[in-house]
Amino acid sequence: MSIHGTHEPEFVEVLAEFERNFAERGEIGASVSITVDGKTVVNLWGGVADPETGAEWTEQTLVDVWSCTKGATALCAHILADRGELDLKAPVAKYWREFAQNGKDGILVQHVLDHQAGLSGLREQLPEGAFYDWDLMTDALAAAEPLWTPGTTHGYHGLTFGFLIGEVVRRVSGRTLAEFFDAEVAGPLELDFWLSLPEDQESRVAPTIPPDLTKPGTPVPSLYMLAMSDPTSIPGLMMFNTGGYMVPGEFNSRRAHASTIGSVGAVTDARGLAGMYRPLALGGTFGDVRLVKPNQVAVMGQVTSACAVDAAVLVPTRFASGFLKTVDNRHLAPNDQEGILLAEDAFGHSGMGGALGFADPRARLSFGYTMNQQGPGIGINERGQSLVDATYRALGYHQVTEGGSWFR
Repeated sequence: MSIHGTHEPEFVEVLAEFERNFAERGEIGASVSITVDGKTVVNLWGGVADPETGAEWTEQTLVDVWSCTKGATALCAHILADRGELDLKAPVAKYWREFAQNGKDGILVQHVLDHQAGLSGLREQLPEGAFYDWDLMTDALAAAEPLWTPGTTHGYHGLTFGFLIGEVVRRVSGRTLAEFFDAEVAGPLELDFWLSLPEDQESRVAPTIPPDLTKPGTPVPSLYMLAMSDPTSIPGLMMFNTGGYMVPGEFNSRRAHASTIGSVGAVTDARGLAGMYRPLALGGTFGDVRLVKPNQVAVMGQVTSACAVDAAVLVPTRFASGFLKTVDNRHLAPNDQEGILLAEDAFGHSGMGGALGFADPRARLSFGYTMNQQGPGIGINERGQSLVDATYRALGYHQVTEGGSWFR
């Protein structure tokens, strides 16, 4: 497999692992980008963007990064908080009056960022195409009764997070989530990163290739097994009450890419993910662009919620006000081992099947990895983790056996 791009000599192991992903780990098309001290030290891509047409993955190829989108959405909220326009400790209903229905008047913005709001899914059946109708989704969430007492536990809001935080951003800023992100983040940083993809960019998108969970030997995560056996369970409501969005192929449609789905719908490449996190790795500012002040970066990296068994994904998870933190699930059964092993100071977000973007302020590192072939879990698999591991080793880090975190 031909690999293209550049890397600094000390990051040659990242190149080697990227090549191994194609040769040994089932990679089809992918890109990886890394910055240190604001400088791009790795920019690699390769493989096939669309197996049906044989189109190559080029430097201009984009792909849906799934839940990496949540990092972009959370960043928008933190920008408003940093400016004093949004209080993360205030009730959501302070900004979104209709949200107070059905006993939700006490749900804080922080609860939503921490996946503690009890709105991982909706009980009422959503109509076809619901995720493409912002008002329909926000009205449904405003009217909903929580699935548990908010603030008492957390359960990953895998597909509702973006509507919840995105509506808060809209109410506070007067702009849609996509408009706000483009004006405040993607535009100033000159990122190829879209929360609502223009039609003239559609031809650049590599279709997502979902895993074949029916293939013998494929480790099917517990959340999928429960969701399929009980659609009324929290995992079932999260995964299957989506108005058809999770039907295979639908998420690759033009309608999906054009819509703003702030949980899972962003389209970008590895440079876009690494570029978004680059200012956050440097105290909040890169060049002439300040996203937030250093004290807000500290807030973004601080663990605010941790759970031994997440109510929605059924494995341990740790959150930091909208971002994922390192969590070692390697001790679990083989079907639930996908986690994310970073240094403790790092924060970011993975995407279903393996994509990843994060910042590590202590290492002054930002990282982005995108691919079209999904793994079976919602965390990162050995393809992405091998690139993370090689990156930290290049920076002189070592891994702690207990907990899996990297340290220097």
